[in-house]
Amino acid sequence: MIDRQKIEPFSRLELLAKQVVEGFITGLHRSPFHGFSVEFAEHRIYNSGESTRHIDWKLFAKTDKLFIKRYEEETNLRCQIVIDSSQSMLFPLERPKDAHSKLSFSVYAAAALMELLKGQRDAVGLTLFDADIYKHYPARSNPTQQKLIYHELEELLSKTTISERSSTQSARALDQVAEIIHTRSLVIIFSDMFEDDTHLESIFASLQHLKYKKHDVVLFHVTDKSQELEFDFENRPYHFIDMETREEIKLNPNQIKETYIRKVSEYTEAIKLKCGQYKIDFVEADINQGFDLVLQTYLVKRASMLR
Repeated sequence: MIDRQKIEPFSRLELLAKQVVEGFITGLHRSPFHGFSVEFAEHRIYNSGESTRHIDWKLFAKTDKLFIKRYEEETNLRCQIVIDSSQSMLFPLERPKDAHSKLSFSVYAAAALMELLKGQRDAVGLTLFDADIYKHYPARSNPTQQKLIYHELEELLSKTTISERSSTQSARALDQVAEIIHTRSLVIIFSDMFEDDTHLESIFASLQHLKYKKHDVVLFHVTDKSQELEFDFENRPYHFIDMETREEIKLNPNQIKETYIRKVSEYTEAIKLKCGQYKIDFVEADINQGFDLVLQTYLVKRASMLR
């Protein structure tokens, strides 16, 4: 948990996000993604008669050509980051000090994405939902809003206990997002998508709604892969509690492991199939892995959108 009394507001999360991005960029030069531009400043060719105030003279010295620097107001892309902050995203509540819950993983991934977005002069917004949308910042590129978004993300990191709020309603929240954000935005969703399978058709309809509104969509399916997908528990009795309904059950995991894995796999595959049909990027994001997959996925999507 972040100690707010010992640090300046927002500084710790921003610092950690910058460290993640700097490490990622260092590795980028050694990876198959080395072709992506990591020189984030945007330029355009200088037109005769314009003010010379914003000419990039260093670039002129290298290329013998005049380029104008592009600033914050010249936004290239609008990105709305949507985070599911429902109770199930707090899993696992009990974990080692440096390990992530699904929610904290999503927060740090979102903060790292913001660093890339800022560096590329893109606008960023944030939407938080559980039973409904309860925080929404439209995509903008001004520093004041970015500070507000960091503040909201910091607040999410302090969320460590189960509340009495209603269970997840992804479909309703995503329908609202589709309507209220700027047309042709990049929508990046962090969610475990764990809901009653009777809600599947509504979820499919909301994903289709996002595409109907001409948005490009990336869905990061955030899970603890070993426990939630592979049901990797010791062969002994456990007391399981549903983090949203609070229903309880006592059993030995081996009694239901095969059935559980099959059901979860069928549910996940159904969502993955629909995402494929709607041309939505469905990305498995394991909280036990690093953030590189999230950042790489964003760079690939951004490059395809700006061609």
